[in-house]
Amino acid sequence: MEPTGTAATERTGTAVRVVTVAFNPGPELETFARTLGDATTAPVRLVVVDNGTDAAVVNDVAARYGADVVRPGANLGYGAAANLGARPGTEPWVVVANPDIAWRPGALDALLAAGERHPRAGALGPRILNPDGTVYPSARPLPSLVQGAGHALLGRVWPANPWTRAYHAGQADGHERAVGWLSGACLLLRREAAAAVAGFDEGYFMFFEDVDLGDRLGRAGWENVYVPAAVVVHDQGVSWRDRPAPMIRAHHRSAERYLHRRYRAGYQAPLRYALSAGLRLRCWWQTRAAR
Repeated sequence: MEPTGTAATERTGTAVRVVTVAFNPGPELETFARTLGDATTAPVRLVVVDNGTDAAVVNDVAARYGADVVRPGANLGYGAAANLGARPGTEPWVVVANPDIAWRPGALDALLAAGERHPRAGALGPRILNPDGTVYPSARPLPSLVQGAGHALLGRVWPANPWTRAYHAGQADGHERAVGWLSGACLLLRREAAAAVAGFDEGYFMFFEDVDLGDRLGRAGWENVYVPAAVVVHDQGVSWRDRPAPMIRAHHRSAERYLHRRYRAGYQAPLRYALSAGLRLRCWWQTRAAR
């Protein structure tokens, strides 16, 4: 890929702001920037929001690929950092993606084309592959209480349980369609729609900010559209694989926040207490198992 600042003047089409949030990244950030060059023919402005403390890799990639770097001076978490990187631009489309994404050729162009076909699409997400080529379930319905509980309790010990199967249904059928929410690992956002719901809820440090965004977009009359013709590869968890315990705790805190907000009526207080107790017990068990 040519340096982004230069290439943007040579390309044609609708401008796209691509925001990735980095935390002491390794070589995956260079892969992200390099493969982005073949993902679209549109003018691109690449923005790296650096939540980390080691600037070497971010500075190197920014210099070689013409990226803008935003340093908030603290680890803001994913959603707040993504908002920070997206907010200053005027581009009608904003990509928010993890730095451990590798773009397949034409992937971003496929998302942009789908955005033109779906004028009420507030968010569009690609087919996400794991490094072994299997499909990651990135386009899902908003979980009901029963389905979410069944998946959370049995998903690891009984992967074929009916709740997990329903939650993951339709990932490999190749149909472009509206869904409840899309993985925040790679999202194309219509700026107008993101602004209408104030972007990501910054109360989530990480995890569940994408579920919450999909929920709020839907409530505001926008669609979350799955575009399987656009393909990326996600080496999930490359930045925290060696220290899973903090991520497990963050995941459960975010799940608790989301469920408390979804079931916030006064009469649902006993349900919230039960959900909190169950999530904290599950967090303790998973953290212990990770050790």
